[in-house]
Amino acid sequence: MLRNFMMMVFLFLTSVAYAQTAPSLSQIEKYTGLHKAANENDLATIAKLISNSADLEARDGSQRTPIHVAAFASNDEALIALAKAGANMNALEDGVYDVVTIAAVANDPELMSVALKHGNRADLVTSVYDGTALIAAAHLGHAEVVRRLIKAGAPLDHINNLNWTALIEAVVLGDGGPNHVAIVKALVDAGADIPIGDRDGVTPLAHAEGRGYKEIADLIRGSQN
Repeated sequence: MLRNFMMMVFLFLTSVAYAQTAPSLSQIEKYTGLHKAANENDLATIAKLISNSADLEARDGSQRTPIHVAAFASNDEALIALAKAGANMNALEDGVYDVVTIAAVANDPELMSVALKHGNRADLVTSVYDGTALIAAAHLGHAEVVRRLIKAGAPLDHINNLNWTALIEAVVLGDGGPNHVAIVKALVDAGADIPIGDRDGVTPLAHAEGRGYKEIADLIRGSQN
């Protein structure tokens, strides 16, 4: 069982590193039109191109639209301009990421809030592991992102194809430190389903106790009283 669990962790971490891929320098150098303007946060050019009916959904070689490029560059203004022009805020690139999940992984809560305000959903199934932005942020210890996603209505108990919820990932892929403690608190306070276990039936509480994460275990145990 332990060997299978560790293999799943390895595959998951490897996949996350692969799937969340920003435009490379060589790709950026080849960008034209809205992709180039989005990467450079060139609002004047974005406005001009949009007025000339530029394709808001054009894709680069990695299936990124201009909104993905703006997100990877953390260009809030470009993202807003594209969104107001009608860009599909829920588009997925070839790593199966939307803008909200890109921002969640990058620990960019302000960009994420901008995307949510302009129509990006908080409940999209993203990544090759059929996860969510909330699961990704919980895993990575991005507490403020988690809090904002919860407020935006992200599904608390979505189970990815490893049979992990955001709460399980905050424990099994976290370090037990302050950020992951804050995330567990936010999830249990919001009403996350505590007893949901992994595919072996091991619950978040059992995982926390097994790792010696006393503060997290106490939070989970206290929420069940």
